[in-house]
Amino acid sequence: MQKVIFDTDPGVDDAMALLFLARHPEVDLVGVTTTFGNAPIDITTNNALFLRREFGFSAPIAKGSGDKYQPGRETHPFPTFIHGDDGLGNIGVPDMSGEPLDPRPAHEFLIDMIKAHPGEITIVAVGRMTNLANALRVAPEITRLVKQVVIMGGAVDVPGNVNPAAEANIHGDPEAADAVMVADWPVVLVGLDVTLKTVMTRSELAALAARGGPAVELLDRLSQFYIDFYSGQVEDAMVVHDTCACVYVVAPELFVTRPGAIRVLTTGIGEGKTMQKPDGMRFGPSAWDGLPSQLACMDVKAAELLALVEETLVRQ
Repeated sequence: MQKVIFDTDPGVDDAMALLFLARHPEVDLVGVTTTFGNAPIDITTNNALFLRREFGFSAPIAKGSGDKYQPGRETHPFPTFIHGDDGLGNIGVPDMSGEPLDPRPAHEFLIDMIKAHPGEITIVAVGRMTNLANALRVAPEITRLVKQVVIMGGAVDVPGNVNPAAEANIHGDPEAADAVMVADWPVVLVGLDVTLKTVMTRSELAALAARGGPAVELLDRLSQFYIDFYSGQVEDAMVVHDTCACVYVVAPELFVTRPGAIRVLTTGIGEGKTMQKPDGMRFGPSAWDGLPSQLACMDVKAAELLALVEETLVRQ
């Protein structure tokens, strides 16, 4: 069993990823930390509490920061046109304020859990990297205690999705993302280079809902708005971005990775761009020198990944 903390901003594709983690037999979901991104922090935290109740898992949920890593940084508009005003496809998520929430802020929860389980915790981060960067700032020693950090984010050799340079999770707090990439812990970047190859159709999701019980029926319902958004890019389907990062944890053999130092541009028209210096490539002196080599996913066995996702989601 792999102990996983899921750092998330639910979010439609976050919901599928969360159900995957909750149902996969090799995953011990020991915590969920919330961040802003697909919606403001109060909404994403409420959504996490709602999904915990509906999906039937018991992991503690800790609320993260609603502000960026660098004080005073303006927050970009929230993508209501993708995830809806409530972050979950405008299904009308109820107020979950009566549900228990861990008293610690997310970054303190991360620090405490990592120190309590040295060498065992995998962080799967699928939103802004703010909580992780805040944890590093307070307790930099945790880099020696984490098993790995798997990130859904970035666009290394392909265009971004918020502009030609940047992917949304990285663009949303680039200073935080850069702090996470250059830290001396093992990072795996599962970005648009691979996630855009993983497409689930509306009919495929409906078929899963018929087999997977109320949790998958809910997932099907909250995904309809999201699928409608994707109609201009893929036909009657959606991309399962965040679930790809979860699949890496249990089936890394489905991915082709490239090692090398990764930096995030934090200013200019390329703000939020993830750039890797592949190991073995020689350049003059640069800001990539002397940094840890991290893994960027460059290709994926998409059909096998989707088959694993479908098999896992219908487990009850």
